[in-house]
Amino acid sequence: MPNKLFSTSSLDHAPSIPKSIWALGLASFLINISSVIVFGLSAVYMKTILGVATGWIGLLEGIVEACAYGTRIFSGVFSDYLRRRKAIMVWGFALATLARPILAISSSFGAVFTARLLDRVGNGIQSTPRDALVGDISPPEIKGSCYGLRQSLATAGSFVGGIVGVGAMLWTGQNFQHVFWIATIPAVLAFIILVIAVKEPPRSPDEMDSTTNKPVRHPIRWSDVIRLGKPYWLLMIVAAIFMLSRVSEAMLILHAHQNFGLSESYTPLILILYNGTNSLASYPIGRLSDKMSRQMILGFGFIVLIVADILLSWAPNIFVMMAGVAVWGVQIGITQSMFLALVADTVPDDLRGTGFGFFYLVSAVSLVLASTIGGTIAQCYNEHVTFMVSSLIASVALIALIMMARYTKKPMAQ
Repeated sequence: MPNKLFSTSSLDHAPSIPKSIWALGLASFLINISSVIVFGLSAVYMKTILGVATGWIGLLEGIVEACAYGTRIFSGVFSDYLRRRKAIMVWGFALATLARPILAISSSFGAVFTARLLDRVGNGIQSTPRDALVGDISPPEIKGSCYGLRQSLATAGSFVGGIVGVGAMLWTGQNFQHVFWIATIPAVLAFIILVIAVKEPPRSPDEMDSTTNKPVRHPIRWSDVIRLGKPYWLLMIVAAIFMLSRVSEAMLILHAHQNFGLSESYTPLILILYNGTNSLASYPIGRLSDKMSRQMILGFGFIVLIVADILLSWAPNIFVMMAGVAVWGVQIGITQSMFLALVADTVPDDLRGTGFGFFYLVSAVSLVLASTIGGTIAQCYNEHVTFMVSSLIASVALIALIMMARYTKKPMAQ
């Protein structure tokens, strides 16, 4: 839908954010608390308690992440086919919740592998229908606010999860099994909230089968890939280029540790700071995008990444480096919210799940390449050069976004 640079209507007269969006945000907040605890400790648990070789740990994480991203596109297409989002999300949350007690009672590599696989596959299953459901529920006037709020609450969960994980380890005397049981609690609460409080929008009569009173299933066709439209695929090209500039968070930690002497005990501060500024930026930016061009705000996010890269690359001390981490988190909050809202704006309503599925697929491929390229550059040169290259790629993405905006006749500046 058209997105003006400045809307003539005020958000003061816009509809309020639906309760189901708040419920989805709260469920995301809780499941992310649990996920961060599990993710932050599972590798250490396998290495120090189970004695698993580092190579096997790396292989496990690679397999489970590949499965997670692979299921995102299929769950999105399937949610379009069924014309139901919540039922698929319930299965995803159920698998992720089941993984916690399995991990808590595990005493072998196979059991941990099973738990991690269930966790990541469950996350992949629920992610795409969740983002599509936000688009289904959101009033058009405040769609950016709705995506920003859900993203902000989810990232706040990651922020809190890091703190809870450290506190739980101290409280239990570094008893991994007890901490994994603690991680089960927010996951169960998230599942309950999803089942009880999240409602799908009512279906119009033409979407219902008059004989069975069930939603008419949307046939899966290759032509739907074309029907997503040129503006969508142009956006995917921009996303692919931009994601190549997004080196992994692990590179931020290594940069602080190796080049600025940050102790291992304090490396979690990097993720806490990163997730904190990410969460603080997401909702205000989403709300602002309901008044201004989302493409223009996305371009601003690209510029923020370039600024973060400059700070990280040229930082003379740990304080400037940490400022770069904070700005890096802000750009994640801006760009992720805007990409999600633009996908929802661009694709046909009946292909929203498919559109988000391909977005996550494109993002996954580019992020894997970005991590590989960033790690290789850091190994051959250093982390400073990695962030310099990131800023160059982000600049190319900004140029591509401007060209896309001209093609689609969307205003970028005034």
